[in-house]
This record gives sequence, C-alpha cells and structure tokens, in this order.
Amino acid sequence: MEKTLPVRSLRTGHRLTELGLGAAQFGNLFTETTDADSCRAVRTATEEGIRYLDTAPHYGLGLSERRLGAALRAAPRPGVVVSSKVGRLLVDSPDTADRLDDDGFVVPATMRRVWDFSRDGILRSVEESLARLGTDRLDIAYLHDPDDHWEQASSSGITALTELRDQGVVGAIGAGMNQAAMLTEFVRRTDVDVVMVAGRFTLLDQSALDCLLSAAQERGVGVVAAAVYNSGLLSTTTVDASASYDYGAAPRSVVERAARIAAVCERHGVELPAAAIQYPLRHPAVTSVVTGMRTAEHVRSNVARYRAVIPEALWEELHVTGLVPDPARMS
Repeated sequence: MEKTLPVRSLRTGHRLTELGLGAAQFGNLFTETTDADSCRAVRTATEEGIRYLDTAPHYGLGLSERRLGAALRAAPRPGVVVSSKVGRLLVDSPDTADRLDDDGFVVPATMRRVWDFSRDGILRSVEESLARLGTDRLDIAYLHDPDDHWEQASSSGITALTELRDQGVVGAIGAGMNQAAMLTEFVRRTDVDVVMVAGRFTLLDQSALDCLLSAAQERGVGVVAAAVYNSGLLSTTTVDASASYDYGAAPRSVVERAARIAAVCERHGVELPAAAIQYPLRHPAVTSVVTGMRTAEHVRSNVARYRAVIPEALWEELHVTGLVPDPARMS
C-alpha cells in the first residue's frame, strides 16, 4: 500500500497532506540548485507520503514551476495536489537579460514581474502556469501577495478565479500573503476556499490566531500555514542569534523568546523545528503546513520533524507560561 501522510480536506474536496512541500527553492532562492536535485526532492516527497506541492511564477521567474512540472511527469503519483499563484505576470525583458534577478532568486533576469490582478491578467497567468507545469488543470490558485492591490484583487481577481473554478480549470481558489489582516478580509468578503498565511501563525508570531483563523473556521475556509520557521530562526534545535527572522535580522527580544521556547522543547525531549512544524496543526482551521524543501535530505528532515512525537505536556507548559498560546487549550 502506498505511503501517504494524514490529510485534511478543503470544502472543495481537495485532500491536502498535513505537511506540504514548498517549491520556492526550486527557483534558486538565494542559491542555485539543479534540475536533478528538484526531481529527487519531489520523488522523495511523494515516497514519504507528501501529496501537497506549492509553487508560483514568482519563484525563479517560472523556473520553480518548470522544475516541479518536470519532476511530477517523471514520477507521477495519484492524489497529488498542486497549487500555484497569480498576480505577477512574467514579461520578456531583453534589456536586463545580462543581469541576475534582483528579487532573491539566482536566475538570469530575462523576464520581469508585472503586477496584474485584472481578469485578463489572471487568465493569462493561469494559462502560462499550466504550460510551465505541463498540465491542463490547477488544483489550487492563490492571489499572490496582493497587499497593495486590494481593490483589483478582491474584485476582478477573485471574479476571474471564480470563473476558472466554475469551468474546472482551477479546483480551489484563495489568496496567499505574509499578513493576516487582509487575508481575513478575503475570507469575510469573498468566496475563497483556502488561504495561505506565511509567518503569521508560528511559535513566535500568532497574529493570525484571533482574526484570520477564527474567521476561516466560521466560514469553512481552509488555512495553509507557511514560513513556520519564520525564515530561519526556528529551523535549528539550538537558536542561532544570527539567523534570519522574517527575512531580516532578528530583534534581541525575539531571539531571547525563541531561546526560551527551545529550552522548554529540550526539557520535553523535543527539537524546536519539530514543534515549529506541528504547532499550527493544533488549530482545526489549519489544513496543511508548507515548508521549503530544496533537496531529498530536506524532505526527509522535515518529514521526520512532522512525525516526531510531542508530549501534550510541552504544549501545556508553553501555554501556561505565556510563551506560546495553544489553540487546543483555548475556548
């Protein structure tokens, strides 16, 4: 029998494994990787039971989507759910082709990103993503980082995605952001099925807890928690004060709090990254936790952290000491 991690379902019927693979690193995020490494990572993920894979045109100017599509064609698995994103069109840019991308990805800047949440922009974005992925259907499509584009994204953007959902080109629709407030508005005001919140429901930041997660639970909208390591500070057993926090230098107060959380984990025989992965899943609105995985080794490490046994006493201590509120203990 084929191995599959436990799943949680969206209201559309899509079954997401509780741990998903984030493919931003397939786009050479901060450092180069290879086609072979990406293919091995996907193969290992499916062998380990992961059935949810997330990408975006933004990641490496389409490179992540192309690599993910190639890997899935090389090692297809039934039941795999793939999500990508819309809102940034990729436009040819011959004038910058001799440079590297300046948005964190080590790729030639042969294209540039253009914000576009119009109907035509959404339709074009999905069509181009399908071509790069080598498929005719996208399981989930998220509006990507519409922070400065609420009016267009919440009107023409959502309308276009709804149209594609009705046509069966897209299975479920939503938005993905690094903030909770606007995602809450999408949940309350539009017909989204799922949202992806990055870095706002972690051991160090629970700003999504009261607003977004409660609204999502009320309306039956799934929540995917991403960036649960807060870009690095929670990714090691011993807290490294020089590690990144939300893609910048970590304030001293945050480092000290992370160290206190790590000490509680150690007392209970748990590694900090394991607690970071499993914490969001304690809320019933959370459907999946997505972590970036560049290589097969990263996949195996994250699956081991997801599978680690964590005693309830750890969550209780974090909760009663005020370090981390436990949604399973909140009324």
